[in-house]
Amino acid sequence: MAFLLPGGWSCSPSASSGPLNDLDRMETARIRLGGHLFEVWLARTREEVEHGLMQTPESRLAPIPGGPGEPEIHRGMLFVFSDERPLSFWMYNTITPLDIAYLNSEGVIVKTHTMAALETRTYPSVEPARMALEVRAGLFERLGIAEGDRAEIPESVFKTAP
Repeated sequence: MAFLLPGGWSCSPSASSGPLNDLDRMETARIRLGGHLFEVWLARTREEVEHGLMQTPESRLAPIPGGPGEPEIHRGMLFVFSDERPLSFWMYNTITPLDIAYLNSEGVIVKTHTMAALETRTYPSVEPARMALEVRAGLFERLGIAEGDRAEIPESVFKTAP
């Protein structure tokens, strides 16, 4: 979840004053990362970015079954911005611990963090990034996903971004 601050994006306490994201109404996409399939909610508007996964229980991030003979599909939220810039997220009003991966325009992970629930310290991208992927805490380590890995992201994901 994020709110624009000088030098990057960071979540803002003011974001909690409005309604939270209705995940069932958000657009989704499927991406591949480290050979694993993810179905992600797309946070592209200012409001979607500001609210992110606030108040989302861990159960909403549980994997969903794949098709016959296919592995499970992991859930997450992909924040998509119009250009690369320094990003910084925090966990204000976010009740589920999360992993975050910052990705550049080519889909390469430039930085990852595991973020504690309700934490108000910021987690910076360190390098400019165009996207941020949030998933359940510990998932990246469990799947062997790390900095330098490249995501396969459909071009349609970039059609509108703040």
